[in-house]
Amino acid sequence: MAASNYTLKVNRELLDPGFESYRLSLDAIPTYSVELEAAVEEVKLKDTEYTLEHMRAFGMYNYLHLDPWYEDSVLFVDCKGRVLSLTVTLDSALGKPRELYRIPANRGPGEPRLCASLSFTSATWAALSDGAGRLYLLRTGKRGDSSHSTWEPLFTEDAGEPFTVLHSVSHAPRGVHTLEVLLLRIQKDPQETKGSGYSVSLEWITVAAAQGADEEKKYEVKKRRVLTGKSVPHYAAVEPQGKGLMVASDKPFAFTHVDGRPVEPPHPQPMEVEKTDPIYFWQQTAEDVTACVRMPEGVSKEDVQFRLTGDRIRLGVQGFPSILEGQLHSSVDPEASAWIIKDDKSLEVTLQKLTEGPLWSELVTGDRRGEYVVSDEQAALIHERLTFLTSEDLNGNPDADKPPCNSQELEDCDGFPEDGSSLTHFDGESLKPTQVVNLGSHQYLFTVDVNPSAMPCLCLRHDVDALVWQPRPDQPGDMWEHVATFNALGYVQASKRDKKFATCAPNFSYASLGECLRRAFIYRQPAPVDTVLFNRKQGRQVGQVAKQQVASLDSDKPILGFRATNERLYMLTSSHLFILKVNND
Repeated sequence: MAASNYTLKVNRELLDPGFESYRLSLDAIPTYSVELEAAVEEVKLKDTEYTLEHMRAFGMYNYLHLDPWYEDSVLFVDCKGRVLSLTVTLDSALGKPRELYRIPANRGPGEPRLCASLSFTSATWAALSDGAGRLYLLRTGKRGDSSHSTWEPLFTEDAGEPFTVLHSVSHAPRGVHTLEVLLLRIQKDPQETKGSGYSVSLEWITVAAAQGADEEKKYEVKKRRVLTGKSVPHYAAVEPQGKGLMVASDKPFAFTHVDGRPVEPPHPQPMEVEKTDPIYFWQQTAEDVTACVRMPEGVSKEDVQFRLTGDRIRLGVQGFPSILEGQLHSSVDPEASAWIIKDDKSLEVTLQKLTEGPLWSELVTGDRRGEYVVSDEQAALIHERLTFLTSEDLNGNPDADKPPCNSQELEDCDGFPEDGSSLTHFDGESLKPTQVVNLGSHQYLFTVDVNPSAMPCLCLRHDVDALVWQPRPDQPGDMWEHVATFNALGYVQASKRDKKFATCAPNFSYASLGECLRRAFIYRQPAPVDTVLFNRKQGRQVGQVAKQQVASLDSDKPILGFRATNERLYMLTSSHLFILKVNND
């Protein structure tokens, strides 16, 4: 199945062209905190992990996990290897985090390791990495039930080099319980001689229950697929039924191995295009068009079949198909036009334009068998007309009242990465891309779980706004749906130099940006105002206001985790978990 270009379709009804700005609100945000018994297990990057990809994958890792099935619960792993959960029912009476599982201490001193990572596969299953290369698939039971306190590992595997779990899903094809897990690694690549020396790999593992009633609790790997690329993906997720994979990255990914066997890279077959010489050449001036048509040798004047009207031409030779026939680009004067045979093998047609001046883009509409010839005079004229668009000086006219903008005047948020990023859907059977979106200047902002039964949404910058897209793998013709907009957030977030995290509420009531230290910015959707307000410049009444709020934590430690629910914003440091009551629903 060949990849096809796809364009994200913006829902204009979700855009607000009249949006002005966010109004700073000084309303206090109730903030609560829980002191942790043991520090969060934060892993520092080693000197050998020096690349930008290491920083993106592990240095900016979000240590706090939100349970999409039970959004009042957040989880993290502490330095003792305990998976801890805090469920908030009453903000002013917070309990202590509860231990759900303890990772076995099977790491030797000095062994390479990453941060432990967690992904919620379903309402009753989770995937866990210990950061040292071991994968655990855990049956959690109904996590919203407080009576169920511990998780049961039903599958463990030493998967080799350390990795993080990006995504996981659970489904039951033909009644067999199956789990799909997506792992991320950054590995030394001996073939990478020009770049950093590392490559990025995504391993897609399918684990299914073994057949037989006596093996109820036994799970085994059914399939492994490995994709390789040169950049850490911004977004990577498996379809709910495990039929495909979606990846958004700065550089493309491709499948390289299936079950340990190399995948033969597709050899692109060059498109065989029959190279034929043009059957006619044509050029033009402001007054007329001249076409030179190739003719069979030995053709006499009597054999030529020529018919010309104000907007159509038909030219041929008796006994042969028409050589030139169809609608002319523009109208001509038939009386002032003529044709003549030259050298017994070509026919020259001169067409008098009815309207002088405009240049034609083609002779006959839709006919690509001719070649346009530009004369030296025309080339000089075109060059002269376009000279004003170019200059060797970045500021060609500095003395003018409004000199042209140069690169030094651009803000950081006006620039875009040079590498063109893309969003790709891969088919799980053929392992080939089926839909490819060139994201171009649509900067990736964040990922959010809106519906736990569907794929995670991704938020992209479109001009100044931030648009949220919901993947719909069951709709090949409309695979990404625009479901929400955060006005001007694309521009606002680019100005936050210390930004580390970004997220939004699952109901899209607000978006939030978290800095490396202490502060969080909250941007609410426009809401009706209780009092009468008027725009000072325009004099019109304002019916809705979008508020911006700033929260500052009573902590000087780096923020390691950042998650949002419809009511609360959670921020994690190495010693405390902070809960901000954003909405009182």
